[in-house]
Amino acid sequence: MTEGYYLLEGTTPVPCPDVWTWARWFESAERHVEDTEVAPGVRVSTVFLGLDHNWGDGPPLLFESMIFWPDNPDLDQQMARYSTWHEAEQGHERLVECVRQALSSP
Repeated sequence: MTEGYYLLEGTTPVPCPDVWTWARWFESAERHVEDTEVAPGVRVSTVFLGLDHNWGDGPPLLFESMIFWPDNPDLDQQMARYSTWHEAEQGHERLVECVRQALSSP
């Protein structure tokens, strides 16, 4: 078994048996959990990474949300990582709300 490689079965991450299987799956898989354009040129994207980004102890971090807001260097490329699809959905909504609040601040 290849360590750290995962596929999605529905919304459930499952360990992948080998890197070649993973690479073929990854090449065409739909990995978006959510992608929200909050305002023109401002979006939050949440995807399944397919690789464990927890480089230590603890559960695998397999999903990532990122803010894309080039005109706001404080928030642009801020990100968060999660272990499950459900956590990723919740985290996505938190970042969308963070961006909405920043947009409405004077």
